[in-house]
Amino acid sequence: MKFTKAVVSCLLLVFAHSAGLCQNLKEHAPTFDYKLIAHRGGVVDSVTAENSLGALNKAVKRGYSMVEIDLRLTKDGVLITNHDRNLKRSFGMDADVSSMTWNQMSKLKGTKGNKILRFEDVLNYCKGKLQIMIDNKIDGNDTLLFAKVIDLLKKYNLYDNALMIGTDESTEFFTGKIKLSCTRKQLEENMLKPNYRSSNYFLFSDSISKADFEWAHQHNILAVGVINSWALKSSDAMQEAKMQADKLKSSGLLWFQIDSTYDHLFTGNN
Repeated sequence: MKFTKAVVSCLLLVFAHSAGLCQNLKEHAPTFDYKLIAHRGGVVDSVTAENSLGALNKAVKRGYSMVEIDLRLTKDGVLITNHDRNLKRSFGMDADVSSMTWNQMSKLKGTKGNKILRFEDVLNYCKGKLQIMIDNKIDGNDTLLFAKVIDLLKKYNLYDNALMIGTDESTEFFTGKIKLSCTRKQLEENMLKPNYRSSNYFLFSDSISKADFEWAHQHNILAVGVINSWALKSSDAMQEAKMQADKLKSSGLLWFQIDSTYDHLFTGNN
């Protein structure tokens, strides 16, 4: 097939434009060297509330791999995402989540204009965009309810990589169904049990050392470092967070669950 000079010129221009576009996308795409998990439902800032649709959207745009969401239950059995047991801090109403129906809660507006999200709404949004870590804050061991949690994760193709910060009451049910958070001490104790499998658990701590990481790697256990504002005690929280991040990174960790205000410590962006 022969091309005229005009056609060749046009093709060269198209290729040049495509190359420039690809380079532009490369320059502006998130360049995380680590796998980050957004604490409290996404990227939370002065205008974006925790466990909100806006926080999830910002987590996607910032290149997070996973989002940690807080799971609770309404009076009429609807799974929702909200960190606190009580609604006063975020929604100005002095009432527990468990005392209100979903119909009542769905009408509330948060201090930053946000609405309470159903667990299924979050999963639907995250499908194909973000993986899920669940902080289970539901009391008791309602196996039918917890089976529904597993079914919903499967429905939205989020089950295989899902993680859970569990409760003592629900541990028996979820063991073997979803990776559960453990300290090294808990993992060593679990290893002595007859039904132990490394795929049942992940190491989760704000003080994972190089020795801890190498031990976890040797035993084929996922390790996740943690930096959360509530646990920082210094008057200069950012400096404390930086020191903690440097120590955790030096251990060899790849995965981190963090408050989004600290993500620049892992991305190099200011």
